[in-house]
Amino acid sequence: MNARLFIIATPIGNLGDITSRALSTLRDVDLIAAEDTRHSALLMRHFSIATPLVSYHDHSKEADLIQLLEHMRSGRSLALVSDAGTPLVSDPGYRLVAACHAENIPVVPIPGASAMTAALSASGLPTDRFHFEGFLPAKAGQRIARIKAIQHLESTLVLFESPRRLPESLLALHEVLGNREATLCREITKAHETIRRDSLHALHGFVKADAQQLKGEAVLVVRGFEPQRDALKPEAMRLVERLAQELPPRRAAAVAADFTDGSAKVLYQWLLEKKQDS
Repeated sequence: MNARLFIIATPIGNLGDITSRALSTLRDVDLIAAEDTRHSALLMRHFSIATPLVSYHDHSKEADLIQLLEHMRSGRSLALVSDAGTPLVSDPGYRLVAACHAENIPVVPIPGASAMTAALSASGLPTDRFHFEGFLPAKAGQRIARIKAIQHLESTLVLFESPRRLPESLLALHEVLGNREATLCREITKAHETIRRDSLHALHGFVKADAQQLKGEAVLVVRGFEPQRDALKPEAMRLVERLAQELPPRRAAAVAADFTDGSAKVLYQWLLEKKQDS
């Protein structure tokens, strides 16, 4: 193989999901850069792949990047893999790929498993437009702020979450977004796979009642913002929500309508529905 970087997707659970092209490429390259060499070594041993492994992750030093570039500058090939799924989708590798483009080193994707697309395909929610948010912040205040920043996106929302933060994130999503429809996709392709579509409130109750749901990585797919029938504007919703913290709902709706040229009736109804969902 000539000098080039291969971005290789690996299974997210079921080892049968690896492609024949991925296997042949992993065997043929001169070196494999792995997010966690111990984890990737298990995969390589399973498929009898003897290609040398080196570590490359988000915390790698600049010297590590330069060393990998020197490897390819000398005419040798390199494969990049993450712990599971498609590299660079909530995984490290951006700096290496960008550096290869800057030096005109060919970058070749070897597509395969991805938790994001697998969850979307099984969610039963619109997939023509979606927003991939990745992991929400770990701290409660930052988590709420981030959800508020995306609450008016009309695209389907896709989020990753760790098992220990899953209940808190579902609660925060419900608090900010209301009781939207969502799908929980947990342990995709593994023995205890869960695909459950329900409201955010019901999903929160489901994971709290079943300790099994607090194990393994999860993907949450949430229905996007749907403009109200009477064209309720996002800025009107934000204003009336803030005013309602200081004024009675009906008065808050009337003031917000004056400033946004909206309908006080629709704003008032939206406030009541949001309160009922909480």
